Amino acid sequence: MTSRRLEDKSSLLPHCRHSVDLSPIARLNSKDLLTYTTYRSLPSTTTMCKGLALSTTCLERAKELKARMVSFLQKPNWSLSSCKIGKTRPTLEECMRWKESFEKLLSNKHGLIAFTDFLVSEFSEENIAFYFACEDFRSTKSAAKLAAKAQRIYDEFICTDAPREVNIDHETRDITRANLKDPSTSCFDMAQHRIYLLMAKDCYPRFLRSPAYKDHISQLRAKCTSTSKKA
Repeated sequence: MTSRRLEDKSSLLPHCRHSVDLSPIARLNSKDLLTYTTYRSLPSTTTMCKGLALSTTCLERAKELKARMVSFLQKPNWSLSSCKIGKTRPTLEECMRWKESFEKLLSNKHGLIAFTDFLVSEFSEENIAFYFACEDFRSTKSAAKLAAKAQRIYDEFICTDAPREVNIDHETRDITRANLKDPSTSCFDMAQHRIYLLMAKDCYPRFLRSPAYKDHISQLRAKCTSTSKKA
């Protein structure tokens, strides 16, 4: 069976990326998010995760995210109140929209950070990191860089005993490995789709059921009610 045929098999799946509105802002945050999740286990700013080839600019943007991560890991519980970008925090309207669909959660800049922090609290942030590593890989223009980049992602997330191994079935793993023999921008599509479904069907419902999410909604509603009464 050729690599081309294996890629064709994965393309039969209704791929998730077409249903997620990754606006320019969301794309920028997704790249920061890729670094954000990578920095989770870094001992210093000079050590780089071998699985991700990020530019110097991206690393500079990641410094603040790393500081947030260090601060977050020192806290016993995840809290939505800490999920801010700059000085802005998620509004009640934003938080309520996250319940409408997983796509709307990922497409919202605060939602993306909140969901990532939630996954970190569950020690499963490799899922969102892999998803956006695939998004970044798909945008690779240089054919010369494609093979090396694909191998790094495979070594980091896919191969058995990978440092940040994602939970995929043997068939998907084998197909992805075979695709690396003749890499294209779609060689991770099948694996990415599996992880997307895992997050959408398992992690996302748990996020919505989490005490932190429910408590934050209640606090925002109470604040809105109090403001209305004063007005």
